Amino acid sequence: MDNRVIIFDTTLRDGEQALPASLSGREKLQIALMLERLGVDVIEAGFPVSSPGDFKSVQLIAKEVKKATICGLSRALEKDIDACGEALSVAEKFRIHTFIATSDIHVDTKLRKSQDEVVEMAVKAIAHARKYTNDVEFSCEDAGRTHIDYLCRMVEAAIKAGATTVNIPDTVGYTIPSEFGSTIENLFNRVPNIDQAVISVHCHNDLGLAVANSLSAIQYGARQVECTINGIGERAGNCSLEEIVMALKTRESLLNLQTGINTQEISKTSKLVSQLCNMPVQANKAIVGANAFSHSSGIHQDGVLKGQNTYEIMTPESVGINKNNLNLTSRSGRHVIKHRLTELGYGPAEYDLDEVYASFLRLADKKGQVFDYDLEALLFFNQQKHEHAFYKLHYLHATSGHNIIPSATVTIEAGDDKITESATGNGPVDAAFNAIIQAIKGHDLEIVDFKLDSKGEGADALAQVSVIVEYKHRRFNGIGLATDIVEAGVKSLIFVLNNMYLADQIDQQKQEKIAGV
Repeated sequence: MDNRVIIFDTTLRDGEQALPASLSGREKLQIALMLERLGVDVIEAGFPVSSPGDFKSVQLIAKEVKKATICGLSRALEKDIDACGEALSVAEKFRIHTFIATSDIHVDTKLRKSQDEVVEMAVKAIAHARKYTNDVEFSCEDAGRTHIDYLCRMVEAAIKAGATTVNIPDTVGYTIPSEFGSTIENLFNRVPNIDQAVISVHCHNDLGLAVANSLSAIQYGARQVECTINGIGERAGNCSLEEIVMALKTRESLLNLQTGINTQEISKTSKLVSQLCNMPVQANKAIVGANAFSHSSGIHQDGVLKGQNTYEIMTPESVGINKNNLNLTSRSGRHVIKHRLTELGYGPAEYDLDEVYASFLRLADKKGQVFDYDLEALLFFNQQKHEHAFYKLHYLHATSGHNIIPSATVTIEAGDDKITESATGNGPVDAAFNAIIQAIKGHDLEIVDFKLDSKGEGADALAQVSVIVEYKHRRFNGIGLATDIVEAGVKSLIFVLNNMYLADQIDQQKQEKIAGV
């Protein structure tokens, strides 16, 4: 049996379903390009039929990503499959992933069909998908609670119909490793044509067993693992990509299995997904948490100083964590910044040196010393700027204090217009937000979440503000970065306004297309 495990990343599909706000098309592309650099084999870019925005983002990723296979999800319905085929047609390599539920509780309660009818629907869906591509994946939703006899029957029928990958999901995270491994073993023993397809697994983490179940399945013959960066996903999340990959790498002598992942890109990818998805990584998270390579016990510290492998089974460098926090000042030249970014793993194609250096100088003038974590935060924020932003911050003045009513005056550019408004609020950030909302009259939006985070150390650290805004029954996430909290908050809201503007443009194009304009 092949000892190569295919890594199928569903951060942009299953992962995004769990986010408090949708990602923009540009943000999804940024993650997809990072996943390609990471070495992911298959990127599930989205669910094209679900919305015009998702269709466009899948199409954009399919066009721009060259190395990885781009995948789109569809129900076992022709309209879903057609949407996948159309969105993915621009890709160099693509896969259509169709699914239907197979457990009794889903078949009887949700689908309200007989088992025979469900098998027929699956076979028809696979055959229809094959009209677009030979790379078709079929998933038996809730396979973890499906009777083994029916699961064997469905897998055999799916492979016979032309599925080249068959996915066995533990959709609700119900099984334990010995049970899930036994299911995979039974399939290999009982399905006569199973050698004609790759068996995949997609495990959820409701009982904290997603990685363990995936490892068990691999040991019994599965050769594709569906996972997400930082383990994000529905409910308690999915199998964590970084954990499954590093488990296979660290225990390669035992398992004799490999992946194509460039593990030194793991930390950077984790940070990007955490930032864009507005989902902080817990400090004790395996592989990528802040404490993953920290040692506070005196015994542990002494042991690591004498020999790193006494308490570390992998090195921080193996997952791309650089412990060198070099401080830079306003006297540091452009070439030093470029050199430092290169050492941190960022290539020239990933940033505009003029923009990053200008931001660096402004920050250095404000706080004196700039550290690696500051530089990475600046790089990330510059990457997030809209290339053709409709809304821009032109002027900001805010006042607050003891026994003073907080107020703010804000001037924003909206296309070619400049709009100035003043307002009061519960605090200077609230006042500035109220002024901006007054400036964009006619937009019925609600701020549903506001988070403040420190990007660095000390009182002069950069402030990062993340906001979530509800607009037209959708949620949009925005991020702002500055040494001043009020400015960071305003930038985050301006970022959201530009995402809203782009969404309105997409909706308008859809309506014009429907109207035949």
